Amino acid sequence: MLFEIFIDAVAILMALAGIAGCIIPAIPGPPLTYASILLMYLFNNQNYAITGKFLLVWIVIVAAVTILDYVVQPYFTKITGGSKLAIRYSIAGMVAGMVFFPPFGIIAGSFIGALIAEFVVNKKPLQNSLLAAFGAFLGFIFGTGLKLAASVTMLYYLIRFIFFPA
Repeated sequence: MLFEIFIDAVAILMALAGIAGCIIPAIPGPPLTYASILLMYLFNNQNYAITGKFLLVWIVIVAAVTILDYVVQPYFTKITGGSKLAIRYSIAGMVAGMVFFPPFGIIAGSFIGALIAEFVVNKKPLQNSLLAAFGAFLGFIFGTGLKLAASVTMLYYLIRFIFFPA
């Protein structure tokens, strides 16, 4: 009984850390949230509410969301006229924003980083630089939204498995 409560608590903490990881670049959000469900499957699945099929479906979703997160921001930046340098500066700005002005600095840093790369370094016109920065910003928001949707949904299932077993 005590072991099951411990596993439940660790799984919930892992899932919450995974949700935080959807926003904080250093933490792999959806994989960590998936690991919480896997932990429940391996050590506290008395009612067999979590099936192998469920785990398989979610590992595919987690892989897709993780890959898309790395593809979306560069793609949005590129289609709005941004350079590879804008993508790099956008990521650097996001990290700097996270360190110096959390949590809003993450979002603003992504935009400002791409804007600096295009306007200051590449010397593009302000209008084109703003468009590329907006593309980087939208890519960040879209990728983060995908990760959050997956992780929050997995947390929902985790809570359902713990408190409302089948």
